[in-house]
Amino acid sequence: MRYRALIVAFLALCMGVLTACSDAPSASGDTPLTYDQIRNTGLAGSCPQVSSVRRGEIPIEAGQAYQIAGLCLEPTSYFVKEEAANKRREAEFVPGKSLTRYTSSLDQVSGDLEANADGSLVFREKDGMDFQAVTVLLPGGEEIPFLFTIKGLVAKTQPGLSAVTSSTDFIGDYRVPSYRTSNFLDPKGRGLTTGYDTAVALPAGGDTEELVKENIKAFNIGQGSISLQVEKVDDVTGEIAGTFECDQPSDTDMGTAEPSDVRVQGVFYGRVETLDA
Repeated sequence: MRYRALIVAFLALCMGVLTACSDAPSASGDTPLTYDQIRNTGLAGSCPQVSSVRRGEIPIEAGQAYQIAGLCLEPTSYFVKEEAANKRREAEFVPGKSLTRYTSSLDQVSGDLEANADGSLVFREKDGMDFQAVTVLLPGGEEIPFLFTIKGLVAKTQPGLSAVTSSTDFIGDYRVPSYRTSNFLDPKGRGLTTGYDTAVALPAGGDTEELVKENIKAFNIGQGSISLQVEKVDDVTGEIAGTFECDQPSDTDMGTAEPSDVRVQGVFYGRVETLDA
C-alpha cells in the first residue's frame, strides 16, 4: 500500500512528459507560431522550410531587376582541418561540436540577383544579419572560435540559365572579418584601438620577438568560399531552399595566432522577388 502513491506519481509524471512532447511546436507547420511557442525552443534559429518537395522554376527575364530576400543559412555540421598524427598523411577535416546554442544562423540576408549575357546568374549580398560568432569544440578538447558570415558574397551560377531551378548552384567568395572588434582587450589589457601597448609587467621587453606579435593587434580580414545548391523551388511563392557548404578561416585572436580552416554545412532558404523599376 505504501508504494501505491509512489507508483501513481511516477505514472502521472510519465504521462505529463509524453503530453508535453506531443504538444511541442514545429517549424514545419503552415500556421505561424507565437512568441510563447518559440521562446526557449531554439526554433528562432531555424530557417523556414519549403513545405513540400518542389521541382518548379522561377523565370528570370532580361531587363527585369530581381533580388533574393529573406535568405537564411542554418548550420547543421562543423568541421575543422587538423594535421594528422601520421606525418605521412595529409591534414583532414574532423567533425566538431558547436558550443554556441541558438544563435548560429544567418537570417534576413538580401541582395541583388542579376542575369549575365551568358545566361549565368549572379547574387550580390548587400544587407541583413550576415554574421554570427560561433565556437566549435574538437574531439581533443580544443575550442575553435570563428565568425560565420557571408559578408560581401558574390555568387555565380552555371551559364545557360533562363530560370532558377532545382539544379541551380550558386558558387562564390565572401569576406570574413575579424572575430574580435577593435575595442577588444586581451587578459593583459592590450587592444587595437584602446588599452596598453604592451603587458604592464614587461614594458621594457615589449619589442622582443616573442612578445611583439602579442602586443601588436590586427583586424585581419580573411576570405571564404561557399556553394549553395538549390533543391526546392516554389514558382508560386518564389521560395527556394537547399543545402550549402562553405570553407573559411577561424579566429586569429587579433593577429596573434594562425587561423584554422573551418568547413560549415547546413540548409538555406530564400525568396526570389522582382524589383520595381
